[in-house]
Amino acid sequence: MLGCYGRVMVEEGSDPEDWQTIDELARASGVTVRNIRAYQSRGLLPPPQVRARTGYYGPGHAARLELIKDLQDEGVKLDTVKKLLDTTGGSTEQVVQFIRTVRGLFAPEDRQMVQLAELAERYRTTDTGLAKRGVKMGLLREVGEDTYEEISPRLMNAAAELTGLGIPINRSLDVVEQLRKHADAVAKLYVDLFLGEIWQPFDDSGRPDDQWPRVYETIERMRRISGEVMIAVLELAVAERVDVTFGRDIVRNVRTSSAGPTSDTGTSTSTDTDTGTGTGTGTASG
Repeated sequence: MLGCYGRVMVEEGSDPEDWQTIDELARASGVTVRNIRAYQSRGLLPPPQVRARTGYYGPGHAARLELIKDLQDEGVKLDTVKKLLDTTGGSTEQVVQFIRTVRGLFAPEDRQMVQLAELAERYRTTDTGLAKRGVKMGLLREVGEDTYEEISPRLMNAAAELTGLGIPINRSLDVVEQLRKHADAVAKLYVDLFLGEIWQPFDDSGRPDDQWPRVYETIERMRRISGEVMIAVLELAVAERVDVTFGRDIVRNVRTSSAGPTSDTGTSTSTDTDTGTGTGTGTASG
């Protein structure tokens, strides 16, 4: 197991040959020496074990460095990476593997490449700012000249379907932006639930090896349950909103219809069948 930050890190049972100098670690990982030192200064990477005034980095360092690279490749900022690693409370290879597994469970679907011309045709727009907005929202990633990677093809396909129904793409993106804000809040609720009720007791008990399978199973089941709950809650909310909205409109229309037409003076006109004058005064000739 690895020691905590701020102290010399020791990996029990590791082969001395697995330890590397910072230059060797840089070559093996593809991360520059400068960045390795920067990760250490920001608390992302534990300090090396010092022997004869030379720092050595073990398998735990290499595993954490790979995870940092993976997260950054996915566009995760370093501050977020640090929070994620701090939450797990350590840098053991087992915890690193757990983080990878969790990210894999919640990773978006397979990404697709698309050309700018295809986007314009699919969403029936000549707006040159569409791709830029998609990048800003995290739906697209620019990979070359007029070439983009769709981060979530399902969302992009849904937007295309709405376009086919006559809803402008920018209006659909407005809705996606609002939904994302609400989704972030929901995601936080589930993450806090897992951390408080599952991870924290497990961590407090020293992360027993025989409990790891239960932790993995729990996160997988919570992923499925969270999706089911969201769909059920959304359907209830939409049903209630439809009832309120359309019910109000129906009542308004009924009231308008029952009021009947009115004249300019606000008095109802009537026709005297005896005289046929239609004056509305009710006076009949003798």
